Amino acid sequence: MKYKIVSDSSANLLQNTATFACVPMKIIGQQEYIDDGTQDTAVMTQELKHYKGKSSSSCPNVSDWLEAFEGGECIFAVTITQALSGSYNAAVQAGKTYMEEHPGAQVHVVDSMAAGPEQAMIVDKLFALLEAGLEPEAVMEKIRDYQSHTYTLFCLESLTNLARNGRVNPTVAKIAGVLGIRVCGEAQQGQIVPIHKARGAKKALSTLVDMIAERGFHDGCLLRVAHCFGSEMALQLRDAIVERFPGARFHMEPTGVLCSYYAEIGGLMIGFEGGYNPNNHP
Repeated sequence: MKYKIVSDSSANLLQNTATFACVPMKIIGQQEYIDDGTQDTAVMTQELKHYKGKSSSSCPNVSDWLEAFEGGECIFAVTITQALSGSYNAAVQAGKTYMEEHPGAQVHVVDSMAAGPEQAMIVDKLFALLEAGLEPEAVMEKIRDYQSHTYTLFCLESLTNLARNGRVNPTVAKIAGVLGIRVCGEAQQGQIVPIHKARGAKKALSTLVDMIAERGFHDGCLLRVAHCFGSEMALQLRDAIVERFPGARFHMEPTGVLCSYYAEIGGLMIGFEGGYNPNNHP
């Protein structure tokens, strides 16, 4: 069967090929920002920083997913955590419709339980499993096992947009950015959970390295970082991780529109492989 992998744009994978399609999320503020790789995120973040009105994110609808599924016979759709978005439910409904309209086709929907780097890691794992020739059911079983050993951490200077959209407690959000305090936290069951408050970049970096090590990261594991105009700290994190784990694999990328909106300037999103994760059960 001809396979195709489709992800919403919260994975920061915006290219479209014969075997991969990106379904764009949107940010709605004083104007609409479509997460399709054509937006200047620097301009967007500055405009929204000074915008006093309401802003929000918007997930792909059923027709968006259906359009992206076209051409595939065995499709794997990877979505941002359903705990924070309707993207998963839209993909599931689109999958049912697509299979009705294309007898014999298969659509498998994966709730990443995350966003950003961890979601991208799942996409990469799907490609590896499919290229190895595994059957769809075996692929899904392997993906579920993989997710039980992956994590998402974050380090944010501002939680303003997360608080405005009900993703974190406004009281917690007020702490971030005050006197140089950064909030370090984790995705647990797909929810954003602040854990540590670190004063200054050096303390935040040390906190992140400890959190990563505590979750079973070891030589040979992959660590993937998406940054919102925070490449300097991302590279410092790379150096600190490689110093402790010389065999670590590292990948760095900028955030797209959706992740930039929530991470905000200076924010880091970190996906990585580690030990068993009791908080990552789709």
